[in-house]
Amino acid sequence: MADLQEATITLPSDPASVTTARRYVCTLLAEWGLPPGDPVTDSVRLMVSELTTNAVLHTLGLSPTFTVDIRLEQGEQLHIGVTDSHPRRPRRLPAGSQQDNGRGMVIIRHLTAEFGGRLQVTPTDDGGKTVWVMIPWAVPVR
Repeated sequence: MADLQEATITLPSDPASVTTARRYVCTLLAEWGLPPGDPVTDSVRLMVSELTTNAVLHTLGLSPTFTVDIRLEQGEQLHIGVTDSHPRRPRRLPAGSQQDNGRGMVIIRHLTAEFGGRLQVTPTDDGGKTVWVMIPWAVPVR
């Protein structure tokens, strides 16, 4: 078993990149041993979708790209980070019943807590931020 497996992809801050990021992460997790159809896949897919959508929509054009970092440490902890160049930390927007947005961070927090994980926002050296989701990984690493 590898002590650390990691991968990174940088994509343009364009709505089409959200799909690319989701596919990339799910393909990578399958390569790392997550069985097809495992419920973790759907949850991670949703978290990646919400994190990357936030990086595209809420950076106000100040981040021409975003980066998705995936790390699997000692086969025990999965880290997924989405980095953009905008300094504003994610925040919960008012989400009325008629609104289509404002629920992304609520969803991410709920799923992270459901797995017994944690959410963390760290500043980057260039003034942006990385939003990290860390969840336990119980799948044997290939």
